[in-house]
Amino acid sequence: MQTQNIGLIIAAVIISLVIALFQYMYKAKNRTKRNLLFAFLRFLSVFALLVLLINPTFKKNIYYSEKPSLVVAVDNSSSIKHLGQDQRLSQFVNQIQTNEDLNERFDIKYYSFSDDVKDTLRLKFDQKQTNISKVLDNLDQVYKNSNAPTILITDGNQTYGRDYQYRSNVYKQQIYPIITGDTTKVTDTKIQQLNVNRYAYLKNKFPVEVILTYSGTKDVNTRLEIKSGRNTIYSAPVSFSKENNSKVINFTLAASNAGVLKYSAKLVPLEGEKNTINNSKDFAVEVIDQKTNILLVSDILHPDLGAIRKSVESNERRSLSIAKPSEVKDIEEYQLVILYQPSARFSGVYEKLKNSRKNHFTITGSKTDWVFLNRIQSKYRQEITRQTEYYLPRFNSNYGTFLLEDIGFDGYPPLIGTFGEIRINSSFDVLLQRNVDNIKTEEPLLTTVEENGIREAILFGEGIWRWRAQNYLDNKNFESFDDFFGKLLQYLASNKRKSRLNTISESFYYGNASIKIKAEYFTKNYEFDRRGSLKIVVRNKDSETSQTIPMLLKNNTYEADLSNLSSGNYDYTVSVAGENISRSGSFSILDYDVEQQLLNADVTKLRQVATNTKGKAYFLDQNDILVKDLIEDQRYQPIQKSKENIVSLIDWKYLLAIIIFLLAVEWFMRKYNGLI
Repeated sequence: MQTQNIGLIIAAVIISLVIALFQYMYKAKNRTKRNLLFAFLRFLSVFALLVLLINPTFKKNIYYSEKPSLVVAVDNSSSIKHLGQDQRLSQFVNQIQTNEDLNERFDIKYYSFSDDVKDTLRLKFDQKQTNISKVLDNLDQVYKNSNAPTILITDGNQTYGRDYQYRSNVYKQQIYPIITGDTTKVTDTKIQQLNVNRYAYLKNKFPVEVILTYSGTKDVNTRLEIKSGRNTIYSAPVSFSKENNSKVINFTLAASNAGVLKYSAKLVPLEGEKNTINNSKDFAVEVIDQKTNILLVSDILHPDLGAIRKSVESNERRSLSIAKPSEVKDIEEYQLVILYQPSARFSGVYEKLKNSRKNHFTITGSKTDWVFLNRIQSKYRQEITRQTEYYLPRFNSNYGTFLLEDIGFDGYPPLIGTFGEIRINSSFDVLLQRNVDNIKTEEPLLTTVEENGIREAILFGEGIWRWRAQNYLDNKNFESFDDFFGKLLQYLASNKRKSRLNTISESFYYGNASIKIKAEYFTKNYEFDRRGSLKIVVRNKDSETSQTIPMLLKNNTYEADLSNLSSGNYDYTVSVAGENISRSGSFSILDYDVEQQLLNADVTKLRQVATNTKGKAYFLDQNDILVKDLIEDQRYQPIQKSKENIVSLIDWKYLLAIIIFLLAVEWFMRKYNGLI
């Protein structure tokens, strides 16, 4: 209680005493013993009322015990069922759930995982991917400040992601892997990995790399066959031994026809081989008959040039040539020209662009000659200040010229641009806007302009190499930035007329991949329309069955998730309710389940994970031993904690009841004695 409140309470005692004595002793004509009782009751009621008005606060300490958490993470991937361990695993989890000693000692939290982590135990063992490293990342964040040993029930087979064995070195909790699956090594041959480019060019040859592995002790001979339809187009003998148990076979195939070419790789199974599913793998290549050639014109050296080249050529369907303005002779062979920080030496290039009506992408910066640029074209003008400024990007979610997503621009470093007002005199759509420090402006940083059928994009700043580097720091790859930049180049390299309804899909998908069809829908003024009701009709060409799925609005796209479709060839049609517009396309799903390629539990890795985290590995039939070890482990003791609460007297409802009671007693006694 504060010193100030103590002083007020003393004053309240004095005031209450003075009021009680004044009324029942000083003013009383006859002083009796009853007056002392009345004075005492009045003193208590007035004092209680004054204390209620003062409202002092008190500290209250609450002590409680907190049990350590026990995290149970269960593998929900299809490899568990493929290895025949689904029933035993479910029984093991049920034994943990019903164990009274374990539940009394720990606060048990249950999770299931495959390619992601879910705080539920709806176990169906039908998920197509496993990422154990991601499980450890997520749980490490949730329980970073807790004592939470982790029971990891899995076969240890990870299909993608970072190696969880090394990720466990920095995991803050003890991990107790429950090894699920057959640990007996059997003779098996399989296609471990098949590497092939997604695209190839017509009349060229594309490389294929096949990695084959063998587990066994005998010398064996088999054959690798590549088929297109029923025709065998490549065949090679393969020999394995106990010491020489892997092979890497490289060869090339001819891209003779445009379109999607499907192939099947098969490693002929050995006699009596138990698992033959992992001996086959389908793959496909999209053969295209043209390549997008892009010319980058620059008169200076800058890190942006290297970043642009890397981003452009991340897609094999594009190639980039870099030239100085004086070296540009003919631009007809290029679908797009990038002008980097134009100066007066670019006058000949602009003349060629005007004559050929080529689309172009202009990037300006601190070295740009804006006097020349304002004079050579009339689409936009920059105020001449000869000063530079740092501009942070801000994504415009209402951009509607073509489909793009925010890749995290709010966390990207600034670009260096010319300070001053920008005026655009043509029809334009702003993709990125400028932020100066924390001040939002409506001025463009990246915009697209279309005039008389010619498309142009203008980036008012240099330093996009930092954006690509930041993308790598955020995601450990360049994919999202390169995809963003590629879509911008695709729009500029095309002269296709804008449509109110556009769809985006791949020509083929692998069976273990996420399959999503996206669409963008615009009003008649070509503004993105969020009110549309879009649906997609998907038809299986092989079985002639079809299904209709509503498309959900996500940011500035409509999307349908078709990941539940089986392998086969499909047509689709996207339509808008109430509108006479639709778009159609086709795609194929290749039969491939990576989880079925696995034959044994990865005992070695799981035991190493236990060692790295000071835990211990168990098998499914060692439930009792696991429970005993956890309960007896002195590292997992309940922790007594205290919680300090500040309690106000006004919250004590009984004080009001006491005041009412005292006043009521005083009134009834005075009434009884005829003083009222």
